[in-house]
Amino acid sequence: METFFTETIGLPENLFSYVILPLLIFLARIMDVSINTVRIIYVLGGRRLTSTLLGFFESFIWLMAIRQIFEHLDNWVCYFAYPGGFAMGILVGMMIEERIAYGKVIVRIITRKDVNDLIEFLTKNQFRYTRVNSEGLDGAENLVFTVLPRENLEDLLTKMKEILPSAFYTVEKVNRAAESGAVVQESTRWSIASWLKDRRRV
Repeated sequence: METFFTETIGLPENLFSYVILPLLIFLARIMDVSINTVRIIYVLGGRRLTSTLLGFFESFIWLMAIRQIFEHLDNWVCYFAYPGGFAMGILVGMMIEERIAYGKVIVRIITRKDVNDLIEFLTKNQFRYTRVNSEGLDGAENLVFTVLPRENLEDLLTKMKEILPSAFYTVEKVNRAAESGAVVQESTRWSIASWLKDRRRV
């Protein structure tokens, strides 16, 4: 790499060592850490092929970065570029994760006000929900559970601010949810725990 920049392109050696190389290491770390964040999301979502491909590119980029570190152990600027890229990669990865909005979330809504407008909104958008008449510290409460794609969460929260601005709500990620019916299908993935369970039955 150094030969390409200094001899082929003709950059001064000091410019490459203290500017170009640290910048490349910084960018490489941003890329591999960002890919790692996205890969974890797809691993939790059961996307095997996508997770495997992302893992390959993540490892490849990391190897290229660490190789340059070991080849330039006397370059103190690289020691700042490497952890700096790691930290920035975490931030970039979180931003990408928010943009992807992959998976589903469960929203719990608690309010003393009428929820008919909310139910109408959920029904119109075909979001599965459960309404429960409950009792709270201040008396009767309306409790609504709904599971929806994460990409639609902002639409729901915007609607809630419009019709139920004082409602209390919580949002949690869902690792797995049945597409239809009320029963979540059991995972078919092989695991040590499932193998031991089968052994006990025998």
